[in-house]
Amino acid sequence: MNLLDDLLGHDHWATTMVLERSRALTDEQLDQPFDLGHGSLRDTLDHLVYIIAFWIALMSKESIPPRHTPALSIPELSEHFARNHAAFAALARRTRDEGRMDETFPDHNGDQCTLGITILQVPLHNALHRAEAQHMLRHLGVEDVWDWDPQEWEWAAAKGDA
Repeated sequence: MNLLDDLLGHDHWATTMVLERSRALTDEQLDQPFDLGHGSLRDTLDHLVYIIAFWIALMSKESIPPRHTPALSIPELSEHFARNHAAFAALARRTRDEGRMDETFPDHNGDQCTLGITILQVPLHNALHRAEAQHMLRHLGVEDVWDWDPQEWEWAAAKGDA
């Protein structure tokens, strides 16, 4: 078992599932106000997708990318997520392979962060926002909303569905 690959694989699968379940919703549903997350399902998913690019830039000591305005559609968010997650996974694996997990970099507040803890932080942050999105999806009447936890990912992978 490779915990980093499993962490990244689960994170990709679970977020993809949330985005897929969101595709059939109308703009009105995506923008319906909720008192959690970033205020709506679209804004919560937009934040989840954007923050991956944000942390890649900081970890790579590059400039932070601008936010999308207006917020993106679900197909656009899915495209951005696939691209951002692939870049993040490649950076995480390269960092591991080069033995740089303890290397530090300044975050957006100037605090020093290790690459390794930040690699852990991103999927955990995504899990928080996926839980908020699950709540919103259920309240919007979307069926087949799972927990999308690591065991469900493992079961889906064993069946060839992940």
